[in-house]
Amino acid sequence: MTAPVPARFADVASDALSKAAQIKIMIFDVDGVLTDGGLYYGADGEPIKRFNALDGHGMKMLVQHGIATAIITARQSPIVLRRAKDLGVSHVFQGVHDKRTAFAQLLEQTSLSAADCGYIGDDVIDLPIMSRAGFTASVANGHAAVKERVDYVATASGGNGAAREVCDLILHAQGYYETALAAYLA
Repeated sequence: MTAPVPARFADVASDALSKAAQIKIMIFDVDGVLTDGGLYYGADGEPIKRFNALDGHGMKMLVQHGIATAIITARQSPIVLRRAKDLGVSHVFQGVHDKRTAFAQLLEQTSLSAADCGYIGDDVIDLPIMSRAGFTASVANGHAAVKERVDYVATASGGNGAAREVCDLILHAQGYYETALAAYLA
């Protein structure tokens, strides 16, 4: 007996599900994906970022099911390192304006191919990786040029559950979704 398809994924194209089923590492942009994209500064000029707990738990569930996670972001912030450590993110690249460079380093470090990678981003700076990765996603409030070039567009916006939605989709595509939920339903 096969597991039921979660209602929110019933209309996802089989091509997107097939691609999501193949990934071994999921790469996340930060600003606009793991955050709402707003730039907040404290009195001392230190950037402040608001992360979504649902997104974070989704990332942890990927790791629990053998899907590695990575962050590639153009900005640099100590809070990103802290959040990545809390979530068990294996690879973090910050201050990267040409994301192709970090992507190439990630592939070298992990011995994975581009087809083994998933990527979620929201703006045109993410397109160089998106044109190479095996599975791509964007957030509901992503740039139009990005949303029309990805395999899946989340119904949620950046920093408000979009990353979790994509994590759940990957877990579903790889047959782990029901197992992941079962731990909480017992």
